[in-house]
Amino acid sequence: MRRTLSKKLFPVSALFSVALSWPGDLTPHLPGAGAPGYSRGEKLRGLYKESLFVNLYTTRWAKIIIFSLLVALLIGPANSQPGRVSIRVDTTKNKGPMKPIWSFFGYDEPNYTYMKDGKKLLSELAALSPVPVYLRTHNLLTSGDGTAALKWGSTNAYTEDAAGRPRYDWTIIDRIFDTYIERGMKPLVEIGFMPEALSIKPQPYRHDWGIDKPYNTIFTGWAYPPRDYGKWAELVYQWVRHSVERYGRAEVESWYWELWNEPDIGYWQGTPEEYFKLYDFTSTAVKRALPAARIGGPHVTGPLGARTQQFLRDFLEHCLRGKNYATGRTGAPLDYVGFHAKGAPRVVEGRVRMGISNHLRAISNGFQIVASYPELRNTPIIIGESDPEGCAACSARMHPQNAYRNGAMYSSYTAAQIARTYELADPNGVNLLGSVTWAFEFEDQPYFDGFRDLATNGIDKPVLNVFRMLGLMGGERVAVESTGALSLEAIRDAGVRGAPDVNALASRQDGAVSVLVWNYHDDDLPAPPSDVEVVVDGLTARRILLHHYRIDAEHSNSYEAWKKMGSPQQPSVEQYRQLEKAGQLQLLSSPEWLGAADGRATLRFSLPRQGVSLLRLTW
Repeated sequence: MRRTLSKKLFPVSALFSVALSWPGDLTPHLPGAGAPGYSRGEKLRGLYKESLFVNLYTTRWAKIIIFSLLVALLIGPANSQPGRVSIRVDTTKNKGPMKPIWSFFGYDEPNYTYMKDGKKLLSELAALSPVPVYLRTHNLLTSGDGTAALKWGSTNAYTEDAAGRPRYDWTIIDRIFDTYIERGMKPLVEIGFMPEALSIKPQPYRHDWGIDKPYNTIFTGWAYPPRDYGKWAELVYQWVRHSVERYGRAEVESWYWELWNEPDIGYWQGTPEEYFKLYDFTSTAVKRALPAARIGGPHVTGPLGARTQQFLRDFLEHCLRGKNYATGRTGAPLDYVGFHAKGAPRVVEGRVRMGISNHLRAISNGFQIVASYPELRNTPIIIGESDPEGCAACSARMHPQNAYRNGAMYSSYTAAQIARTYELADPNGVNLLGSVTWAFEFEDQPYFDGFRDLATNGIDKPVLNVFRMLGLMGGERVAVESTGALSLEAIRDAGVRGAPDVNALASRQDGAVSVLVWNYHDDDLPAPPSDVEVVVDGLTARRILLHHYRIDAEHSNSYEAWKKMGSPQQPSVEQYRQLEKAGQLQLLSSPEWLGAADGRATLRFSLPRQGVSLLRLTW
């Protein structure tokens, strides 16, 4: 796209005409010339007054040269061919441990867990991670028959008989957790929502939300406080005790527990004080059943505004110094702090523009709030949902701002965002434990319908391959410098609207160095690739083996493969097999042995816009 001057696009044909007929100074012929900030015209004025142009400008060739220079100066950064980006990795400078914060995932619909494609995806998530993957899901205590639907799920764990006596049924919850445990995965147990028999306003209870309906229609009887806090606490106690009996004390002690989801908005139809009261009864019940169990919260929405920030602060104050509603003592257990963070994509002039700035500012604010409490300096933080926007089930078919989800743009966004999350944690000195990607799969929906998911009908989407790349990293994060990188402050405060963010995250392990490189921009527009040179210093071997993995339009991209097939909604057996293969992480080229004289290796390659590379060096 050409840069606009005075808010209008100046036609190239007009520039050519001006250049050929130009008798002298060209700049006054351009719209907006002489205006403040008109740097390109001023640059051109300086160029043609140099001695070479003084001698040649009256010739036709000189005018064509001037025209060419003018066009080059006027072309905007989104479409101009950037100079080579130089990335330097110093493996001798540690930045801190590369905790697998990315190995957390979540979803609204728990009954998808044990369905065909759900089990397939869980197996793939378990296989890509060197550490146990944690799963967080809504609706684990919601009443119903277990039928899955968008933004709905149920287990019927709690009912009452005609006399009001509790009945506990763990059948569906066990089926969900068994599916995790069988794969070496662990629950991040969300205790919620309110069973119909306990809700102070049970009707209406089961919502019928669809992608064409307002989001707020999901908030029904399950979102209300209990009519009996004692019965609620006993339900929680019995659940934790049953989990210990079924899976063993050591296993359940390795889980994390929490209460509710985003109690600062419609998910909680009570007051903040009622939430704090419910947390006290819940955490006391959890610890009564298993004293070493770990519970935290409050998992509020992204702390961008004053209201959410105040809710988070009030909750932390209550846990640290408030009167406990259940015990009467001071404070409540707080084994970790949870909050959420979301971006804000929108459609601008017919294209998707991501809002990574909103996402990172929410994370930054949350870290700063936690860091303001000295007592919480070592308390782990779990970002309970960390995503480009706030509704995984809102298909791009009805919500065009979500059209980023199928292709490589979601991949590059995720790579850039996770890397910046590490960077935001460092200066705040917080103990970042996990960052939940709220994306899973939606059973029996159309192929590539624009849900925020990791796979569609059992076909892995490009974004899943970012997590496969991250699964190959570990050990210590090491220093990276890139001439194509935006500063952390710039991308947090303003996003990526001019030049792209071409940057890297690097880690060092015994016998391996991994460098994750991305070419990210907020705008979903075509642009030339970036030429990249990566120099890795501090290697301890003279010969290294390079595996270069890639996500772009031609690699690790089932969506592009599906479109080339004609976008079939009923692919043949052979087409399905090809799509499965296209959804796997792919090498850009064959593995290659390289020399590393003086501990240095240099790699050069072209990286398309929204592309992601993983350079895996082993010896």
